[in-house]
Amino acid sequence: MNNFMGILEMKVLPVANKIGSQRHLLAIRHGVLATLPLTIIGSFFVILLNFPINGYDEWIAPYRAALDVPFRFTVGAMALYAAFGVGSALAGHYKLDQLSAGLLSVLAFLITCVVPTQVMESVPGVIEAGRWLPISSLSAASLFGAIVTSLISVEIFHFLIKRDIKIKLPESVPPMVSNSFAALIPTLVVVLLFWGIRYGLGFDINSIITTLVSPLKNLLVGNSLIGGLLTVFLIVFFWSLGIHGPAILGPIIRPMWDSAILENMDAFARTGNAANLPNLFTEQFIQWFVWIGGAGSTLSLVVLFLFSKSKYLKELGKLSFVPGIFNINEPIIFGAPIVMNPILMVPFIIAPLVNVIVSYTFFQLGLIPMIMAKLPFTVFSPIAAVISTNWTIMAGVLVLLNFFISLMIYFPFFKMFEKQHLRDENKIEEGPEEKKAGIKYA
Repeated sequence: MNNFMGILEMKVLPVANKIGSQRHLLAIRHGVLATLPLTIIGSFFVILLNFPINGYDEWIAPYRAALDVPFRFTVGAMALYAAFGVGSALAGHYKLDQLSAGLLSVLAFLITCVVPTQVMESVPGVIEAGRWLPISSLSAASLFGAIVTSLISVEIFHFLIKRDIKIKLPESVPPMVSNSFAALIPTLVVVLLFWGIRYGLGFDINSIITTLVSPLKNLLVGNSLIGGLLTVFLIVFFWSLGIHGPAILGPIIRPMWDSAILENMDAFARTGNAANLPNLFTEQFIQWFVWIGGAGSTLSLVVLFLFSKSKYLKELGKLSFVPGIFNINEPIIFGAPIVMNPILMVPFIIAPLVNVIVSYTFFQLGLIPMIMAKLPFTVFSPIAAVISTNWTIMAGVLVLLNFFISLMIYFPFFKMFEKQHLRDENKIEEGPEEKKAGIKYA
């Protein structure tokens, strides 16, 4: 086991750390995460529009159109916000003007994705004749196109600025003005490039990227049990090495997670039916039904620590319980520690995988509808599960079931770990008494 841990530390850790610090992947992770407040607020309005109470639909009908507006301008335009976030984040790495880079990224994405539509005749009460910009393509379906166009735009910006290909103004000019003029040539290049590709060559970058990513997205965040198990395994595996699992996988899986839950939210907003939504393995599926107390389903281990005979483990359980209720488990991961611990690493990996299989079975049997909302990760899991599945009580029952399954998986490993700590604590306590008795140590 020690040899195996040594190999992981020498071979896997450096590669994982290198991937996690790659500038483009970091920009994707930071840029997409920046949209989190928008998706959460959008989720609240989805929930508000669809309370499962008799007569609620009739009561809210006069206000439905107005209440739908925040959802449309948060979740419905998510790719637009992500384009700005990713471009700004990458520009920060290059020490470029982040505001200019963010706007340049949005411009490139809009040229690539939004095709102006000419309406020849007015339809009274619906649309006026004229040239319109459809916003339906700004939703989660275009998220990957937004990411790619943003990265390319900022790389062009960086290439030109680095080689001093820019309009220079005297040093006395305020930085805000000089930065705007410095971005003129990069803006022209980006406009000509993406305009030429989209309208000159007739090449739809957004559509091609979405098509290329679809197989991987369908595997990891669609309805594939293998994909769900693979995602969970990789996250807890990296965590067990002391590496923030989502930080490594985030640049790849985060856009897919966000796209998946946004597709579910959009479908639910249109139909009001949570049973037939497109994606099962969203981040929220893992958050509420698998990560009970945090990655590794560690709340069960915290509860075991609370009743431990070991003083240290009991105190650690007390310190970790409240954070664990709110799905924050760094105290237990690094305090026990679980990291690089050959005893606790095993249930830390096995328990979530079992939870995935049990939860998948419940969903496939139709006992629980699909997830239709994105709540903050700090919401207590049973409550969040009920709300996120359109107020389904069985979802809360499943969380409790998975908690007890995790408890049983952790228990034998906890007893082994507790035995080690008790032995060490007894040695410490016996030391002074033995000295008093005149015992001499060689």
